[in-house]
Amino acid sequence: MPDIEYITDRLVTLCKTPSPSGDTKEVIDWLKAEFEALGYEPKINNKGGLLVTIPGAKEGNERGLSAHVDTLGAMVFEIKSNGRLKLSLIGGSPWPSLEGEHVIIKASNGKRYTGTILVTKAASHVWGQETSKMERNADNMEVRIDEKVKNKEDVLQLGIRVGDFVVFDPRTEVTSSGFIKSRHLDDKASVAVLLGCAKYLADNNLRPAYTTHFYISVHEEVGHGGSSGIPETIKEFIAVDMGCVGNGLQGSEYTVSICAKDSGGPYDLALRKKLEALCEEHDIPYVVDIFPYYGSDAGALLRAGYDVRCGLIGTGVDASHSHERTHKEGVLATARLVLSYIMSE
Repeated sequence: MPDIEYITDRLVTLCKTPSPSGDTKEVIDWLKAEFEALGYEPKINNKGGLLVTIPGAKEGNERGLSAHVDTLGAMVFEIKSNGRLKLSLIGGSPWPSLEGEHVIIKASNGKRYTGTILVTKAASHVWGQETSKMERNADNMEVRIDEKVKNKEDVLQLGIRVGDFVVFDPRTEVTSSGFIKSRHLDDKASVAVLLGCAKYLADNNLRPAYTTHFYISVHEEVGHGGSSGIPETIKEFIAVDMGCVGNGLQGSEYTVSICAKDSGGPYDLALRKKLEALCEEHDIPYVVDIFPYYGSDAGALLRAGYDVRCGLIGTGVDASHSHERTHKEGVLATARLVLSYIMSE
């Protein structure tokens, strides 16, 4: 059984380590050290992704599994005349979910500054009903920097420039009831799952049935995470990402979701049936769902021309791309399915 406390502990660290798409070196270096401590030989590719190859008991039928450590975030789009910042989003954060969020601005000179995302007319005692009625969008939201700045020149003196990364406070918390709530569980929960599975194999001196490649991608949120870096020798590929919860879906925070189809079309039927059979055989709580507003590293892999059969699984995550939540039970179910799959013939 994978160590859920190890997985949870590493997940907390991952969530607290900023890694928006385009700025992932810090977290990849940390992951490289973690895999090395387990006895593996991870390699960082030219685009910054991390590949861990685990030799199998048999040759042929190589498998790949990915999880993406890049997250949503933002960049400085404009330094405004009032000393505040207009943002350009990285990935698909809903603007209303960002209102009031604390941020860190990673300035070009290496310094870090804190701030808060607010609507431009945030003071209801000043603007009255306009505060409530304003549309939450890129034009009406700004970052209030926690420094004494009154104009653009003051901000420039801090070293802040257009193009600097802005990261959201994940507000990570693990509750006594087993819930894990944080920004960026999509997809750091799955990265922690792959770490936990690698640890289980190392601790028990086990080899997967066939050579297996764990790939930590760093561009999934912007569409091309799985398009390169994965060995072309693989025959099957599983994107370990988040499962969707809500609006008629069967998924929950306590199960692993197996995706039958997303915005790119159906996943491989035979592979999906195998994953379902493994859940049944090992008594792993699971559901099968369709995700209409969803894409994954598997889609990027296929669009890049790989001749591979693909599947998609992941723990159910509530409020995806907002302040997310899952449960240890769903994370453990996902880890158990990953292990069952890579150990199977």
